[in-house]
Amino acid sequence: MKKVSLKDIATAAGVSTALVSYVLTNKEKEARIGEEMAKKIREIARQLNYQPNHIARSLKSGRSFTIGLVMADISNAFFANIARTIEDEAKRNNYTVIFGSSDENVDKSQDLINVLLNRQVDGLIITPTEGSEKQIAWLQEQHVPFVLIDRFFPGINANHIAVNNFESAYQAVTHLVKAGRKRIGMIAYETTLHHIAERKRGYLEAMRDHRVPDAEKRLKTARYSHLKTDIRTAIDQLCTGPDRADAIFFATNSLAIEGLKYINELRIRVPDILAIIAFDEGEAFDLFYSPVTYIQQPILQMGKEAVRVLLEQIKDQQKTVENIFIDTTLVVRQSCGSKR
Repeated sequence: MKKVSLKDIATAAGVSTALVSYVLTNKEKEARIGEEMAKKIREIARQLNYQPNHIARSLKSGRSFTIGLVMADISNAFFANIARTIEDEAKRNNYTVIFGSSDENVDKSQDLINVLLNRQVDGLIITPTEGSEKQIAWLQEQHVPFVLIDRFFPGINANHIAVNNFESAYQAVTHLVKAGRKRIGMIAYETTLHHIAERKRGYLEAMRDHRVPDAEKRLKTARYSHLKTDIRTAIDQLCTGPDRADAIFFATNSLAIEGLKYINELRIRVPDILAIIAFDEGEAFDLFYSPVTYIQQPILQMGKEAVRVLLEQIKDQQKTVENIFIDTTLVVRQSCGSKR
């Protein structure tokens, strides 16, 4: 079967090959091509089953038109949704995404970066793992275009897209205080990563500012590799005795989901006995008998900004580093009902 060319599409549309090229590389606005004509050309290309010649395009431009994406845990809905957004946005800019999951493992993260660079990707979008500072510094030394998303290292001046974790956590704890909760606990991952440290700091400062006692004592941690057992231990410590917690703030959705399983097993009623707020959303929160209040991260905006910043850096590696912080939204639902 003869391969469909730009000339074939141009003949069918009654326009020049150059005009077709502009449309199929999403540059119709630059060439001042009308929406109707652009739509017509794309429809003809679809009908003729046009497949662009990426090899020829790469040889001409010196680029592979691929982006490498390293996610921390693709099984987590938050990271899966970010990956989908990045893939859609990259496609809109005529890029293909190759991605993998580091599973919060620094060695696997390095292996993925090596594989992606060997595939000659034009740049990387990375959710860095704990202890991966040397990997990020090496990418800078090698002048590899990259953007960090969701997490970053304060000591490394690199492009990053994140939310204001401190303010988000502070707002969540303040909401619990205003709802009448007086013994508020927090469960976070045991990690040195900056975004979790900022969520802890937001919790501690909100507790201090609202004069809620025992914040340090009620701040519990769980290891990523021992999530189930550590969550159970933390909840046992928080939810037993005469001074038991009347609210828990979970630092991530994965912590919250595992925690809710155990809370349900213990038959602790939410929100009558225990209020719940989680950082990040999850489909499981909708299925819980008391829909969970959560901090919603702007996934669509984060993904789009990551692609934009990376593509601009690919075009101009001397471009100024961008540190972008995006606001979150506290979605209030039944799980943190007022005690007043």
